[in-house]
Amino acid sequence: MTQALSEAIARIKRLPSGRWLFFRRALVHPLQLGTPIPSSPALGRLIVSHLKDRKHGLTVEIGGGTGVITRELLAAGVPADRLLVVEIDPEMAGYLRGALPEARVVTGDARHLPELLPPAWRGRVDTVVSGVPMTVLSATNQRELIDAVFRALAPDGRYLQYTFSIGGSPVRARRLGLVGKRLGTAFGNFPPASVWTYRPMAAAAQ
Repeated sequence: MTQALSEAIARIKRLPSGRWLFFRRALVHPLQLGTPIPSSPALGRLIVSHLKDRKHGLTVEIGGGTGVITRELLAAGVPADRLLVVEIDPEMAGYLRGALPEARVVTGDARHLPELLPPAWRGRVDTVVSGVPMTVLSATNQRELIDAVFRALAPDGRYLQYTFSIGGSPVRARRLGLVGKRLGTAFGNFPPASVWTYRPMAAAAQ
């Protein structure tokens, strides 16, 4: 290990524990997290600005990480008992439960989202907020995740996907039968992050 890398890691260790945990887990699973740095409150505020009248509906966050977006959702008025956070990494899920005891956290793979939800929530979720790094998923895994999201959502539910790719859509929308729209970009996030929403083509045509 070079001296420069050792010094960089030492600096990161002095960050708040959540950020250090995120960095450590990103080293272990770089493709699972997509970035070594947690999302920022600026991104969280951009996301909640698009919840509008859905704040009191059933909300599912996929990829809770260390809870930055979760905190913004709660601060915006999303009731804790109507919010479910899905995190695939057991260590980060455990951190979330300790840091945000009011939030309901489930450890699991979002490709099985309907099975992870309380039975009464299935097909009735108003909003899914996803931080899964879609750009690194295969076409098959994207399809599995998208299918799971729309099976969990109510017919008029909304799917919000944030991405650290500032290029085009992180989702293979046309191949998956979706219409996508970029809602905005949080330049205060590092790296800058965009929020997209997607609807099935059939619904968008109505």
